[in-house]
Amino acid sequence: MAQNRPMPHKLILDIDPGLDDALALVFAHAHRGFELQAITTSFGRVALPQATRNALRLSVLLGREDLPVCEGVVTPTRKGEWLPDPGLHGQDGLGDWTGDAPLRRGTDPRSAARGIVQMAMAHPGEISLLCGGPLSNLAQALRLEPRLPQLLKQVVVAGGCLDAPGDVSPGAEFNLWSDPHAADVVLGAGFALTLLGLNVSRAAPLPLAWLEHWAAQDGASQLRQLLWHAARHQSRVQAEESGLVASASALPPAIATPGVLALVWMVQPELFRLVSGPARVAYDGLAEGQLLLDRHADLGLPPYPHPGWSTDQHAVQAVVHLDAPACLDLVQQTLAPLR
Repeated sequence: MAQNRPMPHKLILDIDPGLDDALALVFAHAHRGFELQAITTSFGRVALPQATRNALRLSVLLGREDLPVCEGVVTPTRKGEWLPDPGLHGQDGLGDWTGDAPLRRGTDPRSAARGIVQMAMAHPGEISLLCGGPLSNLAQALRLEPRLPQLLKQVVVAGGCLDAPGDVSPGAEFNLWSDPHAADVVLGAGFALTLLGLNVSRAAPLPLAWLEHWAAQDGASQLRQLLWHAARHQSRVQAEESGLVASASALPPAIATPGVLALVWMVQPELFRLVSGPARVAYDGLAEGQLLLDRHADLGLPPYPHPGWSTDQHAVQAVVHLDAPACLDLVQQTLAPLR
């Protein structure tokens, strides 16, 4: 007798593509556990117009020109103009790819925030939202519709860093640091929310050798070639900046893919271990962008006296461990057949 399969997740991807978010989009398209509903775009690794162009181009390469692409927030909540650093990801966020992939389509007339709210209201309790960039669009959607935490099924955030060094400062990860005010609002709003951060994604990086082989197969599509090009560019820049190699011809062995792993958690949660508690994000000073998770209850400690930590705060979940070989096996099995 055939086993009953769980219903696929109705998924909105809120992204700033970027290699990791591009891979997350491809994984969500390829895995039968997801029904993609829309893409919403944000500033982040690139400026908003480029993020939107990338999302449109990727949707064309996937053959998903039916997928709504809603353009979102241009700047952080309080930081002012956003000027991305083009070094790691290139000017276009995808390694300055020169391949030919005409857009052939435009954006949805709704803003990202409006699109999230309308889709959540049309399918209450059914929509999952993966946030692969700053949380600005979700914070804006929450302002439009305060009931949004009850309307969305869940929010999964590829961001933050617990008990490990960040990538912007010793305590801060890029996505939460990019708009810490929005992140702090979202984490305290009462969403069914799970964080998967750098502390976990670094433990299960995607091997570059596998990506290279995947892109080099006979009949490999423009999409595969684009993703390999972006991965190679990112790896070379990381190697040069870290001083790990003497020349750009030598590449580090793997790249972190937190957005992809966040999707793996959604379909194979048994591969992960989580902790829970109220969470805040510091939004000024040396700790700007740092994720703080209150685990006093798990440790049997009394509540904190600091006024920023009240006893009635909403709890979130955070991934602290994963089965790296099993996660990577699922990622590779899902991507391998894609042309």
